[in-house]
Amino acid sequence: MTPTIVFIVIASYFGVLIFISYLTSRKSDTETFFTGNKQSPWYLVAFGMIGASLSGVTFISVPGEVGTSAFSYFQMVIGYLLGYFVIATVLLPLYYRLNLVSIYSYLESRFGFWSYKTGAFYFLLSRTIGASFRLFLVAGVLQLAFFDNFGIPFWLTVLFTISLIWLYTFRAGIKTIVWTDTLQTFFMLSSVIISVWIIAQHLDMSFSEIIASIQNSPNSTIFDWDWRSGTNFYKQFFAGAFIAIVMTGLDQDMMQKNLTCRNIGDAKKNMFWFSLALLPVNLLFLSLGALLYVYAQTNGIEIPKNTDDLYSMLALQHFGIVAGIVFLIGIVAAAFSSADSALTSLTTSFSIDFLKLDISSQNANIHKTKRWVHLAFSFLLFLVLILFKYLIDSSVVSAVFKVAGYTYGPLLGLYAFGLFTKIKVKDQFVPIIAFLSPIITYFIQYNSEAWFNGYIFGFELLIVNGLITFLGLWLFKQKIERTH
Repeated sequence: MTPTIVFIVIASYFGVLIFISYLTSRKSDTETFFTGNKQSPWYLVAFGMIGASLSGVTFISVPGEVGTSAFSYFQMVIGYLLGYFVIATVLLPLYYRLNLVSIYSYLESRFGFWSYKTGAFYFLLSRTIGASFRLFLVAGVLQLAFFDNFGIPFWLTVLFTISLIWLYTFRAGIKTIVWTDTLQTFFMLSSVIISVWIIAQHLDMSFSEIIASIQNSPNSTIFDWDWRSGTNFYKQFFAGAFIAIVMTGLDQDMMQKNLTCRNIGDAKKNMFWFSLALLPVNLLFLSLGALLYVYAQTNGIEIPKNTDDLYSMLALQHFGIVAGIVFLIGIVAAAFSSADSALTSLTTSFSIDFLKLDISSQNANIHKTKRWVHLAFSFLLFLVLILFKYLIDSSVVSAVFKVAGYTYGPLLGLYAFGLFTKIKVKDQFVPIIAFLSPIITYFIQYNSEAWFNGYIFGFELLIVNGLITFLGLWLFKQKIERTH
């Protein structure tokens, strides 16, 4: 695929996004940026959330990871259903009842100032790292497909990528994102389906033969019952449930979209339909992964050392120009559907949780402050992405969930303690507890094989981290003064 074609595809794609931004930003104000004026249709939010939750990580890493861990990732996806049920029935009603814009405001009313700031800080940390992981994928693909041909360095590719996101989100924020995510989810899913069809054409397979090929592939095993394995079913299932709770229900990014729905009834419908749709969608990505390995083996193509590169390598170098264009649109859509909302949610959390901006005010200074915060987080993502260039050497899908286990754990412990107990804590000690919990978790994980008869922790580290935070809060609970 020539650089000219790549440029035309990217320019056309972002032309559409900027046009949508123009349409949605008319008559917008500061409140529109943060809440969408609570006018989002639930079905648009649900469909758009599919792309935001999958992102470039699923698009690139999940198919590549099939060669390492087969379909075991689907065990986690099954666990997501339990997590999303908890979000719809426990967390969403709480957020709507309290009429929250930032979901971390709950921690202030439940525990106090320091708990509130700790929760918001861990979100900012988690989402900055997570969004950077996702953007790193698309920046790498754009570098390979276009910028390398002109000797443009990686840092300039990253700057270009983030600038485009800033350009179509800085006016209407979450209102624009609800609509752009819908479009990007459509592009992402269409590109996967077309990729499967193209592979079938290259291998001269009918639909039934594709299904049989996937079923017979040694990479299509779903369930792992070995209790010591990092991909054991029970570990994956419960890790999936808790990852869904923290990375969606306790995440300002994902919840901000839900809170733009007109009422709690619409928000619940959005969550239930979204969760059911994720099962076949993730199975589609895993099936694509199995077919990629079948194609490579059939044609004697060497598997890249970094399996994240498998899909892009085959699509751009072996499947032909149509497949290359489809892949490029898909990866850009997948990555940006997550990154754009991340930038908006980071701006929202910092503006409300730390700067205490009154979003209902039409004061020009507040609008100006919001724009500066938005720009500052764009620059922060740029710096973190450059740093990742020199640090990342493993599958991104694994890296994302490993980081989530450490950074979202304190949030899980805080919310679990707040929702399921009525105990008050010594608020000033909460930052210390949240700081020590990931450190203790890492120490346990590092020594788990020696301490627990060969047991290897997987993504369930998140549960361990949350439990340690929960216990820490209980140890520093306030004493009840008894009256006689």
